[in-house]
Amino acid sequence: MLAWQTERFTELATSPVDRSSYVVHVRPEQVVEIAFDGLQRSTRYPGGLALRFARVVRYRDDKTAAEADTIEHVRSHMTG
Repeated sequence: MLAWQTERFTELATSPVDRSSYVVHVRPEQVVEIAFDGLQRSTRYPGGLALRFARVVRYRDDKTAAEADTIEHVRSHMTG
């Protein structure tokens, strides 16, 4: 799985991959289903949200990026 992920996200990279960095910017084409135990607002992350115990459930090749939820949709359903 790690080999597939490395290959796939390297293909989608929008600039050369710097192996010394933890950040790779990619074209928004791969839909990933994520499970998590909780969601909270965060000033640490650019999106303003943190997922508690996040894990990849599966890669959704049956969905397009246009069918995926957006961070705005997730924010709009937060309480508190």
